[in-house]
Amino acid sequence: QAVMDRRTHMLKVHQRLGLITVIPVAAACISAAGATPDKGNYSDTTSRDIHVALGATAVLMYAATASYAIRAPRVSHEPARGGVKWHKYLIYIHAPGMVLTPILGAMAYNQIASGQKVHGIASAHAGVAAATAASYGAAILAVSWPIHLKF
Repeated sequence: QAVMDRRTHMLKVHQRLGLITVIPVAAACISAAGATPDKGNYSDTTSRDIHVALGATAVLMYAATASYAIRAPRVSHEPARGGVKWHKYLIYIHAPGMVLTPILGAMAYNQIASGQKVHGIASAHAGVAAATAASYGAAILAVSWPIHLKF
């Protein structure tokens, strides 16, 4: 019973942190619009710095969220079913994305800071970030659907 209680607690924390993590993920996606240099103006870094801070917050919160699920003790060796199964499958998209997105973002940031246009693999930053955010949202929906609103 103690193992089951510990698992339940850790997965509840995982769930709450996962929902809270949506906020910096969404904010980083929204702030991305201002992170690219406008009409060749490479000196304005405020919007880029805000985007970097929101992205870093999202990655750190994601890591904290994931750690609770990873460290939760297993009580059954039966395979996952339904929404939990899809939730676990989507990890294979958003987990690598949460690693690659800041790496590609740092590369893009350095290119912009040196007055260059974003080129090479760094140009995939926006696409990888979008796929990561979409798969993260889908993973949350997979275990939340259908959503029942209680007032």
